[in-house]
Amino acid sequence: MLSEPLLTTRHEDGLDVPMLVWRSTDPLRAVSSASLGGGIGVRHWVLNATVPMSYDRDDPADHLAALAHGLGLDGPGVGLLTGVDVAEVIARTDGGVRAWATVGLGTPIRAAEPAPVALGERVGTVNIVVYVPVRLSDAALVNAVATATEAKAQAITELGLAATGTPTDAVAVLCPVDGPEFAYGGPRSTWGAPLARAVHAAVLAGGSGAVVPWSDRLNG
Repeated sequence: MLSEPLLTTRHEDGLDVPMLVWRSTDPLRAVSSASLGGGIGVRHWVLNATVPMSYDRDDPADHLAALAHGLGLDGPGVGLLTGVDVAEVIARTDGGVRAWATVGLGTPIRAAEPAPVALGERVGTVNIVVYVPVRLSDAALVNAVATATEAKAQAITELGLAATGTPTDAVAVLCPVDGPEFAYGGPRSTWGAPLARAVHAAVLAGGSGAVVPWSDRLNG
């Protein structure tokens, strides 16, 4: 089972930078779009780390791996980055599914816009972590990512933005490795429906107020 996230910090460039850490006593099946631990496989932890808006490293996976090592996180895990203060994480639960979201909407885009986002626009990231308490098949895990993304897009639309997300959004869905396997993760399936509601509620709550990037607050 995935733990509630622990808020901690790392000392970097003279600053105490926040991080969220989820641990599991047992291995979990996971699917993720993250730069560290992306794809489908067994994972033991999740890390969501705040970075400054000036972040320009070209090795985010190596950076996240080093952060995980510094926290004593063993085995493979999922690593996410965001300009949002991860202390502002929003958690929602529905029907046994738990969802957490850190919501930055500084660069809202529509996925199929014909023009690229102009350089110099404010970066924004929506990171979503979901725990489903039953084993999902590979196909159901992939479907669950689609369902979470649809729910996120619905919430962003309801926030009044003509957007489906931001250019840097990431998602991770985790579930047990054992037990009866469920084959579906769509928004009308047994577990996809509560997943959609939990993600929608978390993103809607996280985006309802003004979110100031962590590094901008330091300079304010």
